[in-house]
Amino acid sequence: MPRLAFRAPTLPRGEPLVDRSPPETRTSRRRLRACHECDWLVALPPLHAGEKAECPRCGHTLASRHHRPAQRSMALALAALVALALAVSFPFVSFSVGGIGNRIELSQTATTLIGFDQPLVAIAVLLTIAVLPAVYLAGVVWLQLGLLRQAPLPASRSIARSLSHLHPWMMADVFIVGALVSLIKIAGMAEIELGISFWAFCVFALLLLATTQSLDADWLWFSLAGEPLAPEGARTGEPAAPQGLAGCATCGLVNRLDGDGHGRCRRCGESLHARLPHSLQRTWALLAAATVMYLPANLYPIMTTTSLGHSSPSTIIGGVVELIQMGSWPVAVVIFVASVIVPVGKLVALAWLCLVVRRSDELSAPARTRLYRLTEFIGRWSMVDVFVVAILVALIRAGALMSITPGPAALAFGAVVVSTMLAAMTFDPRLLWDAPLPRESRPAQGSPR
Repeated sequence: MPRLAFRAPTLPRGEPLVDRSPPETRTSRRRLRACHECDWLVALPPLHAGEKAECPRCGHTLASRHHRPAQRSMALALAALVALALAVSFPFVSFSVGGIGNRIELSQTATTLIGFDQPLVAIAVLLTIAVLPAVYLAGVVWLQLGLLRQAPLPASRSIARSLSHLHPWMMADVFIVGALVSLIKIAGMAEIELGISFWAFCVFALLLLATTQSLDADWLWFSLAGEPLAPEGARTGEPAAPQGLAGCATCGLVNRLDGDGHGRCRRCGESLHARLPHSLQRTWALLAAATVMYLPANLYPIMTTTSLGHSSPSTIIGGVVELIQMGSWPVAVVIFVASVIVPVGKLVALAWLCLVVRRSDELSAPARTRLYRLTEFIGRWSMVDVFVVAILVALIRAGALMSITPGPAALAFGAVVVSTMLAAMTFDPRLLWDAPLPRESRPAQGSPR
């Protein structure tokens, strides 16, 4: 790929790049953004700390400005890495019953599953709770260190592109909920003791969430690579695709597409399309796969509990019923919502959106877009049940007195979660806005920029 002809803005030595005026004030032409959810082309206003710009058509957040974004993100990322190091270095939780007990570390919630022929589930657990978050945080530190030095470090653009792709797969917060559900399930049967690692991981989950929220992607990309001028003749207040334009989902830059509706971002190199290729076909295929896998996920046991030599397999629904019988209504509700309501609701919602996408109009599109946002947000929380199994299998290992082993439904249910998340990613919400509008309801064209 040829080198880009622009450079990041330079500042006098000793002045932090991120504390200068907004990037909007340093371009000769207004910076344009094409909404990733409705394709509306707008010009970003100057943003100050604590402000954000939203799409006037669908309300999607286009850019957020933070005070001292590089310093804040770097400090939070370093603190999160320290908390993660503590979480993997000390005991996570221990239990004892009848004079027999067990103590586990955080990594054992994944490695123990390998011994029960569940390597795929073990890899998924380890990646989502530790490996991917650590890579993400290290990437944030690397990028912000380069910005503070006023000289981006090597591979900064590739790392910045990767951050947006890693974000949906980090599930430390979901793991905390799974840990709490696991502890409540066994609190009445054994004595539980929380280790330093448990509290460190709780702090890590909060810091990771704060880091992702503090990352100012608009400032980040402007600082790394500046911003090329918007394409000539671009008209704000209209959809971008009919103008032969597309906004980059990674860095936000508006680019002109070739005659086939494809292209590559001039700033970050990401592939661009007027609409995601074969979006509906891919979504339908992933929904079909998730539906097929959802059957064994509910018919087969997700774990088997052995107590005093007696083994009792438990399905997802069976586990909810057992929790209700034990009087743990709140936990039963959490498991039922995360493992039944959310997957089924997501399958139905995405299928319905695929069916009605060609019959959308200006009145129904906003409501359907909000439904899409909801399905995209809740999908990852279905991993709670998989994390519950991982924790209980690692912790409850007292031989014939009490032990828990994973069932075949764990892998099937994990496949359902991943498939539905991918289905939401492959669905292009801009299709909901593509139906032709009546002439009298079309918005007035904006002036060329």
